[in-house]
Amino acid sequence: MKMKKILTGFTTLALSTLLLAACGGNDKKDTASSSTASSSSVAKSSSSKEEAKETKKVAGADLKDGTYKLEEKNYEHGYRTVFSITVKDGKITESSYDSVNEKGESKTKDADYNKNMKAKTGTDPETYIPQLNKELVEGQNANVAVVTGATDSSDSFMNYAQQLIQAAQAGKTDTIEIDNGAPLKDGTYTLEEKNYSHNYRVVFSITVKDGKLTESNYDYINKDGKSKQDDEEYNKSMQEKTGTAPKTYIPQLNEELVKAMNGEDPSVDKVEVVTGATHSSDSFKIYAAQLINAAQKGDTAKIEVDNIVTE
Repeated sequence: MKMKKILTGFTTLALSTLLLAACGGNDKKDTASSSTASSSSVAKSSSSKEEAKETKKVAGADLKDGTYKLEEKNYEHGYRTVFSITVKDGKITESSYDSVNEKGESKTKDADYNKNMKAKTGTDPETYIPQLNKELVEGQNANVAVVTGATDSSDSFMNYAQQLIQAAQAGKTDTIEIDNGAPLKDGTYTLEEKNYSHNYRVVFSITVKDGKLTESNYDYINKDGKSKQDDEEYNKSMQEKTGTAPKTYIPQLNEELVKAMNGEDPSVDKVEVVTGATHSSDSFKIYAAQLINAAQKGDTAKIEVDNIVTE
């Protein structure tokens, strides 16, 4: 996903608990002619599906019933994203993510593109897009499983799905317009989670100077304002279980973001997932994308994330 595909248009974000899950990452990237390929499919919930294990939500706003829409403003490689979700009884019951050309034709119908991507990566829009939509409906969470061979497209899907979840929390049914491709404006942009999960919440800021991202400050803090990087017991436990720890991966992610946004073809997607901290890496990228969006708009108002916390 190039910078043109970064999140825009929202001020709160609902994420599942930001646990430091010990699981491996998939570093394979999309290599088709457009790395941000996306295409149409509609996934609907089914009563025949086995119910997911019940969890109790302890923080975070509920989704309000309605249909929520998002559209990119500008075409890239002849296509732009259109995306909608339907919420009923507080649950996502339908997900429709597509990429259309000026005639309104879906990329899933672009035979040449599908053939090219299938040959290079082992998947294509008409295959992975229905899979992503299905994952969103079944999981009720923007953090869907990354599709092998379509990593960048999966990241883009998660970013836009999260915006729609935020809109559903607020009950805002106005179409979210994405001004994809806008340059970064100078300033400091800040994001903070509202709710504590396992005694910590995320605080995150980036600084842009002369149109370039010059500083990234991402961290987890407790109610006393102390960083998880300084929690010796937590660091020791995680290091033993996963091979990494907050004092290692947090600075690494911050450095990766500055590097990714200042290289050729700047993109949050170029931030590498840290082995042993996959979930935290994925969440970092979603939050980073939201801050990049704020910088594109020049909106320096602090973003408060009403993150969903379960137990």
